[in-house]
Amino acid sequence: MMNEFILFGQPDIGKDEIDEVIDSLKNGWLGTGPKTKRFEEDFAKYKSSNFSLALNSCTAGLHLSCLTLDLKPGDEVITTAMTFCATVNAIIHAGGKPVLVDIDPLSWNIDCNKLEEKITSKTKAIIPVHFAGRACDMDKIMGISKKYNIKVIEDCAHAIETIYKGRKAGAIGDMGVFSFYATKNLAVGEGGMIISDNESLISKLKISALHGMSKDAWSRFSNDGYKHYKVEMAGFKYNMPDIQAAIGIHQLKKIDDFTMKRERIWKLYLKEFENLPVNLPCEIEKNTTHAYHLFNICLDQNKTNIKRDDFLNKMNNNRIGVGIHYESIPMHPYYQKAFNWEPSDYPNALKFGNETVSIPISPKLSDNELDKIISVTKNILSEK
Repeated sequence: MMNEFILFGQPDIGKDEIDEVIDSLKNGWLGTGPKTKRFEEDFAKYKSSNFSLALNSCTAGLHLSCLTLDLKPGDEVITTAMTFCATVNAIIHAGGKPVLVDIDPLSWNIDCNKLEEKITSKTKAIIPVHFAGRACDMDKIMGISKKYNIKVIEDCAHAIETIYKGRKAGAIGDMGVFSFYATKNLAVGEGGMIISDNESLISKLKISALHGMSKDAWSRFSNDGYKHYKVEMAGFKYNMPDIQAAIGIHQLKKIDDFTMKRERIWKLYLKEFENLPVNLPCEIEKNTTHAYHLFNICLDQNKTNIKRDDFLNKMNNNRIGVGIHYESIPMHPYYQKAFNWEPSDYPNALKFGNETVSIPISPKLSDNELDKIISVTKNILSEK
């Protein structure tokens, strides 16, 4: 068993999820239906939000959220230089111009002390990303938002369980967008969710997410009788099917247990790696709850003799899956060409992106697998 490859971000799927999917297969509702509605209601309750919309990805959610800004040519949306490309792409696809802010070198979140200087008369919104599950400084962000009358869309792809000063991530800004991708803390394979306390906004997004149709399949074909639909806008195909929602319903029930297991692994890594020549995640801020989505170690070349990519290869050769989250956005050639971004203009994101490695932190990891990850990591980083 110890020779089996340890997958990075392996989901913990149990009998309840499997049985719920089988039930969907047997009852015939494979598309958006009653289980999607149930998952939306359960998730909104968990996040202390009034309304929610289940989608086929977080990317879809970010795109729809940006579309609500009604961006005109030249309009700007501010986000972090350290995020997945979907955050920036959503702004572009909605017709906006992304504006980047460097990260804080300790928290790895957007540096709120550099945020206000990026605001112009064209700024329409801020998209803070709760990186790795650590809450951004939402007091500062919401204060700036109020001062300049701009929207806040929380990118909570890493932050399902994250809490900031008693408020749940995603329910602080105007909208919160979540990911249920296969490696996320709540995994359905592919999926996402938008939450908001604005009922009319969610109702409009629901129409936009399904071709612009006024009625979805559940509304048209349920036992209440067929209902005609009208196309009210040129919409998209972003809806979540019941197969994914069936998994999500039971993953959500287990999320607190998953978090406890992730926290245990997080603390174990901090203890075991504290004397290694790496930079570790900083202390979690007071009055916040971390989601423990990623555990990043940074191979500072001033401290270690091994290059980051050599470390990745050695971990893989030892049959341990690792990842990079992420190279900084300005490192990618498309954005350099499209926006003339220079990676060196965002030095903290550049340094982090060149040094970071994500170590497995799945709640499904066994004690033997954890022992192997720790032992192999120590051995590689102790080599001369």
